[in-house]
Amino acid sequence: MLFLLNSWLSSFSNYGLCIATAATLHYFLLASFTWMGLEAVHMYFALVKVFNIYVPSYILKFCAAGWGIPLVIVSLVLVIDKDAYGSAGPIETAGMLKSTDQFCWLQNDVFFYVTVVAFVLLILLCNISVFVVVLIQIRHMKTNKRSTSSPNSLQDLRAVASLTVLLGLTWSMGFFSFGPGKVAMMYLFSIFNTLQGFFVFLFHCLMKENVRKQWKIHLCCGRFRHSDYSDWSHSVTMSGKKNHLVNTDSIASDETSTNRKVSDSSTGSAPNHHQRA
Repeated sequence: MLFLLNSWLSSFSNYGLCIATAATLHYFLLASFTWMGLEAVHMYFALVKVFNIYVPSYILKFCAAGWGIPLVIVSLVLVIDKDAYGSAGPIETAGMLKSTDQFCWLQNDVFFYVTVVAFVLLILLCNISVFVVVLIQIRHMKTNKRSTSSPNSLQDLRAVASLTVLLGLTWSMGFFSFGPGKVAMMYLFSIFNTLQGFFVFLFHCLMKENVRKQWKIHLCCGRFRHSDYSDWSHSVTMSGKKNHLVNTDSIASDETSTNRKVSDSSTGSAPNHHQRA
């Protein structure tokens, strides 16, 4: 929303407002990529480093990293040179795409390439590495299962697509927006990344049977509500309270198991005995 309102806020020609807008937009962009990187770390723990992995205050540490690292970077930019943020004038790209609107953003090329380009490139390289490792691990799990059923190429393709979206690998298209195909890559970049949230919802919520079941339990009413609503919800609630009283850090284990189930559902072949206790 801040990105969409940026040009309007810039039209006020208010120095402080423009710096605040640019810094906040910078923060949210870095936070988005930081959380994509943390998702890769979480997936690595869940599918590769399954055994003997216990991180105290798992969710709390992830939240501190996900929101704290971008805050440190933006704060350093403001301390070193707050004038690095400002309003950009009319720009023209590719000789045909022209913008006459002002835009509050980083004006210093050094800060831009260090805190945006280098940071994004580092996250994407790490996520690509985890993506390859996870696919190899899933492949090994399928081989070890020795299922008699024929391989489902559609499920494999869906798994690859869901992981690509979840890890934000579609953002890498921005680094290939040059040469004769620049305009086409810019369109693909805009389409895939503006719909990233929708694709995450599609692959990891709408297409998951267990998630749809939760919707029926908690959101639906009448004949659409799940038939086991009362008994199931009561047992889950009581179990959740007991687990919480025993150890609040069990959230990490629950998250890992949930992520495991999601990945198993995507591939349709991951064995259950690898889940953490």
